[in-house]
Amino acid sequence: MTMPPLKAVLVPVTPLQQNCTLLWCTATNKAAFVDPGGDLHKLKAAAAQQGVTIEKILITHGHIDHCGEAGTLAKELGVPIEGPHEADRFWISRLDEDGRHYGVNGKPFEPDRWLVNGDSVTVGNLVLDVYHCPGHTPGHVVFHHAPSKLAIVGDVLFQGSIGRTDFPMGNHQDLLDAITGRLWPLGGETAFVPGHGAMSTFAHERRSNPFVADRITGVTA
Repeated sequence: MTMPPLKAVLVPVTPLQQNCTLLWCTATNKAAFVDPGGDLHKLKAAAAQQGVTIEKILITHGHIDHCGEAGTLAKELGVPIEGPHEADRFWISRLDEDGRHYGVNGKPFEPDRWLVNGDSVTVGNLVLDVYHCPGHTPGHVVFHHAPSKLAIVGDVLFQGSIGRTDFPMGNHQDLLDAITGRLWPLGGETAFVPGHGAMSTFAHERRSNPFVADRITGVTA
């Protein structure tokens, strides 16, 4: 049996049970954490268990449960941080304040690379496409590995729900436009890792999601 090019495990972190994704290139064993919001001991143990080498940290957006301890982990591992879009600088700058509010460790950081729509990031031999999907936060990005039909969507979309837009700089219409305009074209068979809860597929959400099902949005393509 042929080894898939990408493998991943989900490690829920922080009291908010945010899905941190450990993904790696099976050809090189090079790996990345996507949204290491906290519980760094759990994340390091997961990487050790899989026998992979972390080469970078990827961030979907600047909320505390997704990146509160990303800067700390990057320093400890000596790896760069890529993402999110610079429009989330506001959120990253207030991680310490939000951390106190939510009871999560948070420390502002400066990513080594801000991302924009159309960028790509690499993990080992893997190439993931970057889609800017604002609405939940203005700088939210999504990572898509087309050969694996896998997307890591942060808090843009959930099984049966969508991201909140009542936070500062949230925008409900922007979120709907990002989901229908940037996620649906990736294909219904695409499985996605949400920021919280169980995985799903775009096709399932287009059929049944009470916020963005085709019968509600009027999208037909």
